[in-house]
Amino acid sequence: MPTEILMPALSPTMEEGTLAKWLVKEGDTVSSGDLLAEIETDKATMEFEAVDEGTIGKILIAEGTEGVKVNTAIAVLLEEGESADDIETSAAPKTDASSNAAPADASDATAPAPGHGRGATEATKAPAAATTAEGDRIFASPLARRIAKDKGLDLTSVKGSGPRGRIVKADVEGLSSSDTQKAAPAAKTAEAAVAKPALAAGPGADTVKAMYDGRDYEEITLNGMRKTIAARLTEAKQSIPHFYLRRDIRLDALMSFRADLNAKLEARGVKLSVNDFIIKACAMALQSVPDANAVWAGDRILRLRPSDVAVAVAIDGGLFTPVLKDSHMKSLSALSAEMKDLATRARDRKLSPHEYQGGSFAISNLGMFGIDNFDAVINPPHGAILAVGAGVKKPVAGKDGTVAVATVMSVTLSVDHRVIDGALGAQLLQAIVDNLENPVAMLA
Repeated sequence: MPTEILMPALSPTMEEGTLAKWLVKEGDTVSSGDLLAEIETDKATMEFEAVDEGTIGKILIAEGTEGVKVNTAIAVLLEEGESADDIETSAAPKTDASSNAAPADASDATAPAPGHGRGATEATKAPAAATTAEGDRIFASPLARRIAKDKGLDLTSVKGSGPRGRIVKADVEGLSSSDTQKAAPAAKTAEAAVAKPALAAGPGADTVKAMYDGRDYEEITLNGMRKTIAARLTEAKQSIPHFYLRRDIRLDALMSFRADLNAKLEARGVKLSVNDFIIKACAMALQSVPDANAVWAGDRILRLRPSDVAVAVAIDGGLFTPVLKDSHMKSLSALSAEMKDLATRARDRKLSPHEYQGGSFAISNLGMFGIDNFDAVINPPHGAILAVGAGVKKPVAGKDGTVAVATVMSVTLSVDHRVIDGALGAQLLQAIVDNLENPVAMLA
């Protein structure tokens, strides 16, 4: 039976993508691991590879097509003995996501495992045509369906771990028919208990356009990244109980120390930025205040041991927050080199999902744009984000009461009150301030 190849979810937030380029053509024979296409997700351009061997019987979505929904059929794979004549009767093309896609919920998507930039899995093949008693479709890969049939499994009670909750081989291998019969009532109860948070909608496009009737404007269609940013930050601002802590930090000692280090590192081609010191200071602070190194996990808190610090990087049309893992264990020069590499590849949209997922804490630095101070929105599931302003010359009072001119940087710590209380947030911010005002201590 011809098998549909579906548009994969290649990132956790991907709901649709652009089929940028086909790397095969109709009639080509492919094997598992062969590259099929290049797909632009909401975050990056990624390669999509074949899972099974066969022949490309028909390409359903032309290259360059934008807005292809996840789980939409993009091609048909023929197995040995099948021909293109079988496609019309056995695998009718589906290019409308409403007829083939699971409900859009970015949190259900499965990202590639760390170290793999290509995320196609066994679950990217056609979903099962079976339905539940209520008429809902069951999404399972062909291999999972064959195993389930051989074992007499009830797929309605199996929770899928593949993209969009699709049932894959690993979900059914260790099950027996009695397991699925016992699990069915519990699975339905759990499914009914899960409620997807509703996002408040503003006025629709037609309503807004009517307000500007007769005015000259340009209508800009949202790309995948902008849609994701809009949805995630709207949800974050509505659902996360933010509170804000503000401090001024004197940078004179840091600027002097940085100049000395850069002079000594010049021969190695290393030039440390103030941002490198901020990353290190936050990483060390999370180790000093371990209770604040935490994320919100729905009905519990996860406290991390390593300091995995995310840093916002502005790109054309959006932003990335690549994560520098184990930042507390890395030297300033190592952090600087890694940050430069991540930022460059972020701007080229060449990051793999594992490079921008995770972390417990984020930094957003707009000081380089001349912004004195601002409040950043927390990037879930992080417990906090530090908004960094510009370092400016200001008059400050010394301990002896004398007034002097110093370089002062304003920062704001946005905190998720579910994860971190006020006093704990204050301790974390104090640790960050101490590290930046006494930078030599970070190297001890």
